[in-house]
Amino acid sequence: MTASDGIIDMLTRRDTITAIAGAAATLALPAGAAPLAAHTLSNPRASREAQRLYAYLCSQYGSKTLTGQQEQNFTTAGARVELDYLQRVTGEQPALVGFDYIEPRDQDAVNDRATSWWRSGGVVSICWHWGAPDIGTGYDNSKKDFDVAAALKPGTAANLAMMRDLDHVAGLLTVLRDRRVPVLWRPFHEFSGDWFWWGKHGPDALKALWAMMYDRYTRVHGLDNLIWVCGWAGQNVDPAWYPGRAMVDIAGADIYAKDHGNLAPMFAQVKAIVGDSVPICLHENGPVPDPALLGPEADWLWFMTWHTRWLTGRDQNTPELLKRYFASDRYITKDELPAWIKA
Repeated sequence: MTASDGIIDMLTRRDTITAIAGAAATLALPAGAAPLAAHTLSNPRASREAQRLYAYLCSQYGSKTLTGQQEQNFTTAGARVELDYLQRVTGEQPALVGFDYIEPRDQDAVNDRATSWWRSGGVVSICWHWGAPDIGTGYDNSKKDFDVAAALKPGTAANLAMMRDLDHVAGLLTVLRDRRVPVLWRPFHEFSGDWFWWGKHGPDALKALWAMMYDRYTRVHGLDNLIWVCGWAGQNVDPAWYPGRAMVDIAGADIYAKDHGNLAPMFAQVKAIVGDSVPICLHENGPVPDPALLGPEADWLWFMTWHTRWLTGRDQNTPELLKRYFASDRYITKDELPAWIKA
């Protein structure tokens, strides 16, 4: 055993994660770099499309809110189920559609649907229900545990499995980059909860994972089409989990509670962490917030209703309220996005 091996053996798993998190974070913001200006993308090499989309989003923040809808990820119908329902009920389409790289068999089709949505004048968001890399893909596996401390050590079996998955999804995002599609990239969503493996090991582990992905995707893979969105679980908006402005472009939280009003307390919790440095979004929701209640204390940049029953269930969103809300001046629908947003 070498001296360095002995030192590592003496470290606790938490100490190992903390040390890696600190080292990885320096990759995103080198020593001596100036703090990022408000409403400036974290990646200085961001694509023209990403920069223009971000500028537009920032210009709307504080006065307007984009409508958003997550698509189903388990049917070949994809987004059409929710989009057709919204068209029937409201006569409108959402400005933003959320996609998910959850199932390998659907990933190429996700890219095609996302490309079509962007080219038709809509905004694209993508998350990734990342199955534990040493177990397999799928929603159930994203809730199983994974040895993050081992995964952050180069050369371990857990590390090799994690890097394999990371690079695979980087390849999918590269397709969208080459198609000139900017993406609201929402990795490790609901990270401050304990139900997904990336939230089971505490804030230092999450920040290490975020920094590692950010560096690999921006520096190694050149994914300049990503706008990085970090999303707390609304039950635990804790600053200890924040990856930092150097790696974040939009911050948010989510909640599925019924009759939740404008969610001003949750908005205030996020703003206490990020201030005015980045816009704040409601990155997932069940009931759509009443637009009449939004304003300075709840200036959500967008909402994104979850799919299936969270959209269509009358205990979540009645057709009558959806129609009224989507017609509000506060909410931006797809037809109200600027024409130049098309690729």
